[in-house]
Amino acid sequence: MSSPGNTLPPNLARIVEKFKKRSDPKKRYEQLLWYGKKLEAMPEGTKIEDNKVKGCVSQVYITADLEDGKIWYKGDSDAQLVKGLVALLVEGLNGLTPSEIMEVTPDFIEEMGLNVSLTPSRANGFYNIFQMMKKKALAFQLGTSG
Repeated sequence: MSSPGNTLPPNLARIVEKFKKRSDPKKRYEQLLWYGKKLEAMPEGTKIEDNKVKGCVSQVYITADLEDGKIWYKGDSDAQLVKGLVALLVEGLNGLTPSEIMEVTPDFIEEMGLNVSLTPSRANGFYNIFQMMKKKALAFQLGTSG
């Protein structure tokens, strides 16, 4: 486990703070649903096997584009709550460099209190979505792009 001294990227830190203020699990769910509604639509054509997150009960897709050295994610899910999880990760990680994304550890999930609010399968799905985003960042970092 890494120390809580880990500094999160500013956007992700802001999201974590929002969730930490909500001690009621119901309020955390409402917050997630709100993020899900804000999520930008993902082009249907990008919902392909390569972009599908494995190990999720619901259908989840993540794409990543590299522009000027920064990664921009898009994502979608057929489950509203999971869509909220995707949205907060997209918002929290967009605009970072691949190496900045690789430094983010999943500890923030506990800090947000989501690990206790979510069912084990959803919490596991959240980790899988996060790992998929890191995997895509790693591909860019290793120079498999431009």
